[in-house]
Amino acid sequence: MTGWLLIISLLLLGGVISTFGDRLGSRVGKARLTIFNLRPRSTAVLITVLTGSLISSLSFGLMLLVSRQLRVGLFQLDKLQAKIKLAEKDLKQRENKLIALRRGELVLSSGQSLATVTFRLDNPSQSRAVIDRLLQRANVEAFAKVLPGEKPNRQILLVPRADIKRLEEIIREEGTWVVNIRSAANVLLGENLVYAFPDVRKNKTVVRQGEVLANAFLSSNERSLQQIRTRVKLLLASTLAEVKRRGSISSGLQFDPNAINELGKKLIEKKSNKLEIQAVAMRNSDIADSVAVVLKLKEDN
Repeated sequence: MTGWLLIISLLLLGGVISTFGDRLGSRVGKARLTIFNLRPRSTAVLITVLTGSLISSLSFGLMLLVSRQLRVGLFQLDKLQAKIKLAEKDLKQRENKLIALRRGELVLSSGQSLATVTFRLDNPSQSRAVIDRLLQRANVEAFAKVLPGEKPNRQILLVPRADIKRLEEIIREEGTWVVNIRSAANVLLGENLVYAFPDVRKNKTVVRQGEVLANAFLSSNERSLQQIRTRVKLLLASTLAEVKRRGSISSGLQFDPNAINELGKKLIEKKSNKLEIQAVAMRNSDIADSVAVVLKLKEDN
């Protein structure tokens, strides 16, 4: 109904103003009045032009007055287009997240480390600052895993206040501490919250350079390439289990795969009845340090 009223109003307004302008122009022409030193005929034409401009201006003003859609479209079109583009981008991201959730793409496993720090407090009052920095690092890591491509501009990591308070009390005590923020559950790509908990331990040396951490034996009938590979995998798994038992929070072992391949070739060629392979620590490692090992052959005739 508003549209019809606008059209009727424009028609009436245009008719009234055009009639007024025509009469005014006729009177100006008959009276032979002049404006800006123009001739009477030119003055009448000018009056007619001004009247037409007035009709257009009033018509346009009336449309802006009664039509919000026209005002928005005329003065906010650029902003609206920018918001359309942002909405499309956001919708695309949400679609990608939804697809990932439906597929069940696991990006964080329960117990997986998000951030680790080893420190010794010079002053107990520093405990809160250390914890805050660690939580910030863990939040950034959680963002990178769960919401890749997004800026970490909000807190998605949730750690119970009771756990944080307990952690703060523990690290105030004298000593060197290792604090590890771990995921409390499996997390899928695109989720908006990551529940976590702090794992705190007093630092210590778990592995010393030259120490034999695990060993494996090969009999004379276990010299095929596949058998050797299986035995080496079991040896590395046993080594990782041993360093974990000692308190290491390292997620894996460091070793030279080329050196292991060379060792495998030697094992195939060996004729000894019984061979021992030892996993030996290459350096001292504390709780949070990665553990580097080398596999050595010890022959037993």
